[in-house]
Amino acid sequence: MTSSSHTEQKVVLITGASSGIGEATARHLAALGHQVVAGARRTDRLAVLAAGVRAAGGLLDGLELDVTSLDSVRVFVATAVDRYGRVDVLINNAGVMPLSPISDLRIDEWEQMIDVNLRGTLYGIAAVLPAMQAQGSGHIVNIASVAGLRVDPTAAVYSATKFGVRALSEGLRQESKDIRVTVVSPGFTHSELTDRGGSDAARSAARGATDRLAIPASAIAEAIGFAIGQPATVDVNELVIRPSAQN
Repeated sequence: MTSSSHTEQKVVLITGASSGIGEATARHLAALGHQVVAGARRTDRLAVLAAGVRAAGGLLDGLELDVTSLDSVRVFVATAVDRYGRVDVLINNAGVMPLSPISDLRIDEWEQMIDVNLRGTLYGIAAVLPAMQAQGSGHIVNIASVAGLRVDPTAAVYSATKFGVRALSEGLRQESKDIRVTVVSPGFTHSELTDRGGSDAARSAARGATDRLAIPASAIAEAIGFAIGQPATVDVNELVIRPSAQN
């Protein structure tokens, strides 16, 4: 998928932008001419990202962001609005995926998935909605997962958060007239999602599947670019992007 050849410059905020889909999307949208504001906890990675984008002629600011903190998310958005006068797009991308059977009772990891994947998405919406409503336009892109379409063993809690992201995205879409809402559900994609947490067996299985099947994060970035590049009257509601070989 590609965006139109003439791209209206937008102010685009991206959470979880220090690696994986977030980083790839930041690079892609900056290359299309958008002003990108990239947020993540790992500011050292953001500095490298910003330097690379600027060297290529793009526009990107990196800001420290913890999506589990409403104050942090509000400061992230307010800083962007102060600098650029508006916020056109928010991409709620930050996510974690520690996989394990429910019987392992890894409750701290359940809480982390709820805090980052679901609550973090809600915090992002809460932080941008007043500004978007005031300007009469905006676009919220929520990154879900094919795990939000089906449930597999060891992924029950992760799936629950991603089903939740899809549900709140659809509810927000129905409530919104001027603000567009897109939910993007990637399949196996090269990222750092399988690097941390979960049971050893589940993490090993996920890594193996990723090694065999995964598509590049740039594929998701290009789909997001397509969605936000549509005319204001066109709302691309849902995109499911998975490897051809993924069942």
